[in-house]
Amino acid sequence: MEKAEEWLNYGIELAKEFGPKVLTAFLIFVIGLWVIKRIIGGTRKVMYSSKYDESLQRFLLSMVSWVLKIFLILVVIGQLGINITTFAAVIAAAGLAVGLALQGSLSNFAGGVLIMIFKPYKIGDLIEAQGVLGSVKEIEIFTTKLITPQNKLAIVPNGAMANGNIINYTAEGKMRVDTTIGIGYDEDIKKAKEVLLEVLLSNPKVLEDPAPSVNVSELADSSVNFAVRPFCVPSDYWSVYFETLENCKLALDKAGIEIPYPHQVEIQKKG
Repeated sequence: MEKAEEWLNYGIELAKEFGPKVLTAFLIFVIGLWVIKRIIGGTRKVMYSSKYDESLQRFLLSMVSWVLKIFLILVVIGQLGINITTFAAVIAAAGLAVGLALQGSLSNFAGGVLIMIFKPYKIGDLIEAQGVLGSVKEIEIFTTKLITPQNKLAIVPNGAMANGNIINYTAEGKMRVDTTIGIGYDEDIKKAKEVLLEVLLSNPKVLEDPAPSVNVSELADSSVNFAVRPFCVPSDYWSVYFETLENCKLALDKAGIEIPYPHQVEIQKKG
């Protein structure tokens, strides 16, 4: 009976000593969560009105939420009378160790954030970067996924993407298709130009502005070469490229204009 009374008195003393602190810490925690929710909601509205990328919105809001919650937990721990200096030092040391172990990943993470903010490319764009040409399939925090013309999946680290050269073929909405067509030296250059230009103008995928062009680009060993250059939207690039080659060959054949091919001369010595 005496022991029970002692335990009861001990519990009352603990309640008197720590009760106010626990209650205050609980109130701080509840109010803090409410404040964090309001901050996140306000930040989300600002990002939405600023037309931030959806994936960037989610990532930044998640990061802000975690930072604020960690700060709130430290405040609550301090209110309970626990020394947060040592606690913070342990967190800092652990963060440093993880950071050193994941330097490459952190670089890719930072690169992903920069790509999402500055938007050098977006999903669906045809780009060339790090020696890879392809359409952007996904932009993730650490990597960018490209689909190459051979329908291969290329995964490129965002750190390299953010720090390297990027050619965005889609950004301007138009692409020039460069092809070379050769005719024989005995053929009529002006007539050949008319035939080749008519091939380009008759293709509905070829844009009128900028206008397609056909110009003599080289006097080669066995041919007069034309630079045949139509413009098209990026999604039509390969179809225009292949159609231009095929239709130019058919049109020149129909017009009786020779397309030369390499000749070999065999010299034999007697005696």
